[in-house]
Amino acid sequence: MAVKEIILTQEGLEALEKELDYLKSVRRKEVAEKIKVALSFGDLSENSEYDEAKNEQAIMEARIADIEVMLKNVKLINEEDLNNENIHIGSRIELEITGPDGNVRSKEYKIVGSNEANPREGRISDESAVGKALLGHQVGDTVDVEVPAGTMRYRVVGIAK
Repeated sequence: MAVKEIILTQEGLEALEKELDYLKSVRRKEVAEKIKVALSFGDLSENSEYDEAKNEQAIMEARIADIEVMLKNVKLINEEDLNNENIHIGSRIELEITGPDGNVRSKEYKIVGSNEANPREGRISDESAVGKALLGHQVGDTVDVEVPAGTMRYRVVGIAK
């Protein structure tokens, strides 16, 4: 099975590396201490603290493994090489959005790889319906996207790095 290439900006790469370092250097020690304390309570068959700590450890180790696999398959987007003529991963875009109700609002987004996506922070994935529809478009283009709430119209007002 081929491993999926993980597309990240420099900022996203640094955040993943920081999370991995935190999990390995701080979190592992904290969880090991929880297990040690829970073991001191004795009988493991009725020790919910021990079960909880072991579960927490398993989740943390799985996340560490996931990050390590991601870091081995990173394709770093060099934002310096990007242009402002059309939308691509790494673009900061200014949009005028017309909703199904006819209301118009302005919004800024950055198009990122799926691992960095966080719509609340204005970071949308290139694999999302909106992100995918906007890729390749230029200032002045209008794109209609079908979303759960109905059809949204996105007009590209600006593109920056």
